[in-house]
Amino acid sequence: MNYTIKLYYFLCVFSTFFMSFWQSIKMQYPQRSEMNRDQIKQRLGFLGSPLLEAIFQAGVFLEIHKGENLMHEGQYVKYLPLVLEGAIKVSIKQEEKELLLYYIKPYESCVMSLASCLQNEASRVNALVYENGSVLLLPSDKVREWSQLYPKLNILFLQQYDRRYSDLIDALHHVSFDKLEKRILDYLLQKSAIDGSTILKISHREMAMDLGTAREVVTRILKKLETGGFVRQGENYLEILKGGDKSHQ
Repeated sequence: MNYTIKLYYFLCVFSTFFMSFWQSIKMQYPQRSEMNRDQIKQRLGFLGSPLLEAIFQAGVFLEIHKGENLMHEGQYVKYLPLVLEGAIKVSIKQEEKELLLYYIKPYESCVMSLASCLQNEASRVNALVYENGSVLLLPSDKVREWSQLYPKLNILFLQQYDRRYSDLIDALHHVSFDKLEKRILDYLLQKSAIDGSTILKISHREMAMDLGTAREVVTRILKKLETGGFVRQGENYLEILKGGDKSHQ
């Protein structure tokens, strides 16, 4: 009996270690797969054919799955991800608290990773797959080379910086000036827009981590929002009601 329990415990620990190790290997040595080149050309045609062909030659297509860690603080950026489908959540962590910075959506990239990539520095953010999809991984050395050879690539980078700068200003404004009740409602509306649904499968703990607060505080405020008719809570899900959208406008 004791042997069986020890074997079960060993298998659980080994499987957890193996999955973490495999995700790390996938990011460092990703395998090539098929990508929709026509769609990429349509969305990024302004970059010009020479640069797009260089990206197709050097870039690596990778399918991503919800919950995978693509980047963590202190890790050197070997590939710059360009999201093709799905969404990635970017956050920073201080001790036990985590703060959501922004989401990377299709045909967007992470400017924090870009900065680390161009300067060959360690990442200062964490990147977690929020929604299943795919990314095009651009080798860091090639990105540095292309930024010199193809000035149009800098247009894409500047667009990303402008978008992320606005996101960070909004995040700073929410943390500094907004009441937590409004922050939570805005957070739910943002996730609803990304998911394309008013029904969200999210825990109070996850919300607390994203917003940098305590789970008990989130639970109390959600109860208040539910009483006010803004949301409805069920078992393992939360629904945003029409009243919530109206009050937010």
